[in-house]
Parts: sequence; structure tokens; C-alpha cells
Amino acid sequence: MKKSIMILAASLSLATLGACDGATENAKENQADAVRDNAEVQADAMEEKADATDTKVDGMDSTTENKMEADAQAVREKGDAKADAMEDKADTTDK
Repeated sequence: MKKSIMILAASLSLATLGACDGATENAKENQADAVRDNAEVQADAMEEKADATDTKVDGMDSTTENKMEADAQAVREKGDAKADAMEDKADTTDK
């Protein structure tokens, strides 16, 4: 229960801080969210394709599937890094 209250309090604090952002900062942060979401969708599609390459249900992934999943993870991490950089830059907009 205490943990839930602490999470709620932290969320409200972040929401309050977010309300202080200007329109320019919010727009740039929305663009960063779109970059992150796009990378996530792309990585998910890559992982689904990887899963389809290994139809054998034996608990072992093929080398090809592992490579494709690693590539998907790299896309996800690159998207996160780009979005984080965009958000950091946006944070300096309204200061």
C-alpha cells in the first residue's frame, strides 16, 4: 500500500512538472515519443519475422533467429537513445 501511495505521489509530481512545460517543449517531446514508438513498432515486426524463421518448437532458437532478434534489439536501443537525446534537447527549450 505504501509503495502504491509513493508511486501515485511521484506520478502526480511528474504530472505537475510536465504541466510547466511550454508548447514548444511539449511538441519536441511528442516528436521524441513518436521516434521511440516507431522504433518499437519496427523492432516488434523484426522479432515477429525472426520468430517465424524458426518453426521448430524445441526450446532452441536458430542462429538466424538470434541474429534477427539482436538486430531488433539494436533498433529499439537506437530509437530510445535518439528519443532520449531529443527529450534532453527539448528540456532546454523552455529554460
